[in-house]
Amino acid sequence: MNLVKLHLILCLLFSSVLVNAQKKKVVFIIVDGIPADVIEKAPTPNLRKIAGKEGYTRAYVGGGRDTYSQTPTISAVGYNSLLTGTWVNKHNVWGNDIKAPNYNYWNIFRLLRTQQPQKKLAVFSTWTDNRTKLIGESLAEAGNLKMDFIADGYELDTAAFPHDKQSMYIHHIDEKVADEAAKCIQKDAPDLSWVYLEYSDDMGHKFGDSEQQQKAIEYVDNQVGRVWDAVEYRKDKFKEDWLIIITTDHGRDAKTGKNHGGQSDRERTTWMVTNAKKLNKYYHDFEPGIVDIMPTIAEFMSLKIPRERAVELDGVSFLNKISIIQPKAFLKDDNIEVSWKALENKGDVKVWLSTANHFAEGRADTYKLLGTVAASEQKASFNIKVMPSGFYKVVLEGANNILNYWIIPEKK
Repeated sequence: MNLVKLHLILCLLFSSVLVNAQKKKVVFIIVDGIPADVIEKAPTPNLRKIAGKEGYTRAYVGGGRDTYSQTPTISAVGYNSLLTGTWVNKHNVWGNDIKAPNYNYWNIFRLLRTQQPQKKLAVFSTWTDNRTKLIGESLAEAGNLKMDFIADGYELDTAAFPHDKQSMYIHHIDEKVADEAAKCIQKDAPDLSWVYLEYSDDMGHKFGDSEQQQKAIEYVDNQVGRVWDAVEYRKDKFKEDWLIIITTDHGRDAKTGKNHGGQSDRERTTWMVTNAKKLNKYYHDFEPGIVDIMPTIAEFMSLKIPRERAVELDGVSFLNKISIIQPKAFLKDDNIEVSWKALENKGDVKVWLSTANHFAEGRADTYKLLGTVAASEQKASFNIKVMPSGFYKVVLEGANNILNYWIIPEKK
């Protein structure tokens, strides 16, 4: 073989690798307000088909219970935790009114558009708020993001979807949303799509744990199945690599199943379904949070999360190798006591400290390296007498991932 032919073959192989790398696609679906114990008992053939043997897990919302990051188990709050990979103390969406999101904590759409501007973005939803307020489409403070494919706001179209007391119009809207998502995915294959389905939450509020809720889950499974059929079509016809993640935004109260918003186990316990094949030890052996979905999508799409943003994320990818999880930190006299759980007994953990939270205002924080500890130690103590503050931000940097934890000392 002469050098010209060899060069040509290598160029073709390299081009093929690049093309394949560009064909990663993601769709995430939020089905509203279905507790884990309910979805586990329901007949859900499509969800089970997508999950296969390894893709289902219980998960959680609500942040750190009784800590600075405790997060209301409310719909829009949960959506934004998914989008930004942070709890409410950072993203600042405390309720469905979405009063003042902190767009300094970027959502996954903004991260993708910034790094790969050619990628196509899509949202399919009952509400416009998911797009206009949470994603912040066209808002300067949210990066002037523009979605490429939109199918939302149907709750405002009372001619096509006349409102009724039993909320069947929401079911009809969900049908429309699922159909539009499936059609768009099959034809246009957006690179990142968000599908939101609402009716299951409406039935929970009206009837609690009930036959009506079970029927809503049957509808959900069918709708998800149609989206999955479109994904399968793309995978088969165009050889694209698709990741799908389906989850819920909150559970429900244990007494009636009608309410949510609090911190009971059932309100906090959710679930995830994914077709991902390389799920890590964290996903299988622990309970991932809704904040883990954003870094997982970033990992799958080969996005580089800048360090100043990585140290703010409250989630970790459940696709790649993870060194440490479950960060904790507290003050004891003049010392900061930190701890973590090591998933592998090798490598080190660097412990960094900032006494400010300028990031929340769009400015940079300064970190001091307190020290380096073997990951297997799973704890460390550092004297910070010379760094008195009313606030501390601790960053634990392991071999494969970064964690963070806040300390807000009690006022004496």
